[in-house]
Amino acid sequence: MTTPAAARARETPEIAPAEALARQRAGALLIDVREEGERASGCLAGAAGVPCAQLAERIRALAPDRAQAVVLICASGQRSLRMLEPLRALGYVNCASVRGGILRWHAEGLPLEPGELGGDAGERYARQLALPEVGVSGQRRLARSCVALVGAGGLGAPAAFYLAAAGVGRLTLIDDDRVERSNLQRQILHTDARVGLRKVESARIALAALNPTVDVRTLTARLGSDNVEALRGHDLVIDGADNFPTRYLLDAACRRLGLPLVYGAVHRFTGQVSVFDPRRSDSPCYRCLFPTPPGAGEAPNCSEAGVLGVLPGVIGMLQATEAMKLLLGIGAPLVGRLLCYDALAASFRSLRLPRAADCPGCGTGRASPA
Repeated sequence: MTTPAAARARETPEIAPAEALARQRAGALLIDVREEGERASGCLAGAAGVPCAQLAERIRALAPDRAQAVVLICASGQRSLRMLEPLRALGYVNCASVRGGILRWHAEGLPLEPGELGGDAGERYARQLALPEVGVSGQRRLARSCVALVGAGGLGAPAAFYLAAAGVGRLTLIDDDRVERSNLQRQILHTDARVGLRKVESARIALAALNPTVDVRTLTARLGSDNVEALRGHDLVIDGADNFPTRYLLDAACRRLGLPLVYGAVHRFTGQVSVFDPRRSDSPCYRCLFPTPPGAGEAPNCSEAGVLGVLPGVIGMLQATEAMKLLLGIGAPLVGRLLCYDALAASFRSLRLPRAADCPGCGTGRASPA
């Protein structure tokens, strides 16, 4: 027999947030049907968190008595309203949806508890948290991660920008250069007002403005044998260097410290990206790609050969992508592959890059890393 309360619930499937709170306090079961990542931005005290896809499976454990009053809530009230019919089909007739969802609940000043990530993280990273491969656990993992970026210029700037936006907890910027007006065509962290400032300081200002929760540390120096130990304690290194001596030093240091190195380089209209991961026995190293430094005429720098302004952005973003995959433990990193991009042809090629047995860096009979 249908009770009067159940009949009213069927007639008025949507209720105001204040009415929902009153029903919860009177004993109704409040269920938040948002995804886990959405609930990270804030949740309702005493509410059960059950995503829509799991509601039919879990409702019997939450409410064994089908006469139990049940109130559903989501972000805007749409999903919770749609879930009423499946609940009723299971025999739960005394159920309702909160009109306007969490958005209206918050607008009306009703009580909310901080989400699992705290602060504004749930809102800031909402689109990322919605990915099953990331979720709350992945976002926490990013927040605990430390990345060193060697170079705060063409490649380091976009890589740092996207890593900070993604919520990587600590970024260490290593560069001894100052901002020049000629940098502004491609080095997106810097501005005309900061010409003459140290690049690491200019970058720190920009990253703090983008995401003040990220701990940005700086080392105003060129990476050398006297300070390479600064890489220790990081989870990986982004190679944004602009010269071969630094890259060879960086490669040797990362092999010695067991740190993945996300390599990137640009030249005129082309660029390339790879990952050298000494933790993997099948991974090549930088010297598998360049056993010896090219001659000066074979590899002129950007100031001599020129570079299309957007190209470092493409390559730097690819480096940031590889870094995030490594930090999250998802996907297939570019280990053993060299990804080549040709801007003029708008084409990518993936070339196999095996570990070389005779590599002077990681091959058989090699000398110990410096």
